[in-house]
Amino acid sequence: MRNSEESMQNSEESENPLGCPVVSTLNLIGGKWKPMVIHILSRDDQRFGQLKRSLKPISQKVLTEQLRELERNGIVQRDVISGKVLNVTYFLTSHGRSLVPVLEALYTWGEKNSPHANRTEQV
Repeated sequence: MRNSEESMQNSEESENPLGCPVVSTLNLIGGKWKPMVIHILSRDDQRFGQLKRSLKPISQKVLTEQLRELERNGIVQRDVISGKVLNVTYFLTSHGRSLVPVLEALYTWGEKNSPHANRTEQV
C-alpha cells in the first residue's frame, strides 16, 4: 500500500475502531450541512447558487468543501455542461438516494425527542 492509502486507512480505523456501520454512516453524513444538502438534493437537482441560497448563511468555502466530500463518498454527483457560461448541477447518486429514508427516520426521531421539540407529555 502507498503511504497516503495507509494513512487514510489508519485514519478511518481510528475514527471507527470497531468498524461499526452506524459510525461509518454518521461519518459520511455527519456535520451541520451535509444532511441539509442531501435533503435539498433529494427534492431536485440544484446548481451551486441555488444550494447556497437554500442554505443561508453557509459560506461558499464550506458549501464547496461539503459538496466535495459528498462527491468523494459517492453520495453526490456533479454534472458540468460547458458553454459560454459554465453550468454545474449537483444531484444525488443512487447511493445518495438510499440515505433519504435514513435522514427521514432521523428527522422523525428528532421531532419526537429533541430538547427543542414542543412536548405535551412528561418523559
